[in-house]
Amino acid sequence: MARNAVVEWQELYNGLREGIEAGAFPDGSRLPSEPKLIERFGGGRHSLRRALAELAHQGLIRTEHGKGSFVQRTGVLDYRISLRTRASNNLAELGRVSSDQPVREEMVPAPQNVAAALHIETGAPVYMIVRYAFADDVPINMSVSYHPVDRFPDIDKARRSRQRLTEIYKTYGVHDYIRLKTAISTAMPTAETARVLRLPPRQPVLVTRKVDADLNGVPIAYSEAMWPGDRIQFTIDNSLEIGDMTAADAG
Repeated sequence: MARNAVVEWQELYNGLREGIEAGAFPDGSRLPSEPKLIERFGGGRHSLRRALAELAHQGLIRTEHGKGSFVQRTGVLDYRISLRTRASNNLAELGRVSSDQPVREEMVPAPQNVAAALHIETGAPVYMIVRYAFADDVPINMSVSYHPVDRFPDIDKARRSRQRLTEIYKTYGVHDYIRLKTAISTAMPTAETARVLRLPPRQPVLVTRKVDADLNGVPIAYSEAMWPGDRIQFTIDNSLEIGDMTAADAG
């Protein structure tokens, strides 16, 4: 009996997800009522509600009390990594609204890998800042970043203001910065990562480790971020920078 119930809700979930991904339920549309969904896909009300809850957990639908469930399929975001990667600009170019949620900020001794990335001594004080990032309210990454305390005193407090990092850097005399290095790998998510990114517990995530630097090549930040692989595609794109260089040479 229990096994049949599990099979039933999974079949409902698979049918609904396939319908969403195939466009049978367009992005932004309201799903049919529960009786109509049961009539179409079969199963019982309890199994349907469990399937809908899983779709909501993964960010494919949202439920509004008294209004029903709406499709919010984001598709795969083509996230461009370039010499001047800016998260908010990336998402704006894709027609998405970016936002983030501060989670934790604290001063810690720099671990060896962080110190090596920032060219500072192991154990030197750094600000560790944990944040969740969203595109149209759908989670796209959870990150932990590190900034040297000596160079950026109180940057942890500045980050709480929700001001863009680019503008915060300017108050410290860093008026432009570049992406020095990005490493991309995969990993299995922790329970917290799966919960925050609304993923099944055994679905791998993409992991980026990046170093940003000022225009003198001095590292200013190191961060690690976990991304849902079914929602993000990374494109390494230096075409804009090459265009800028060509224009400068021509001038």
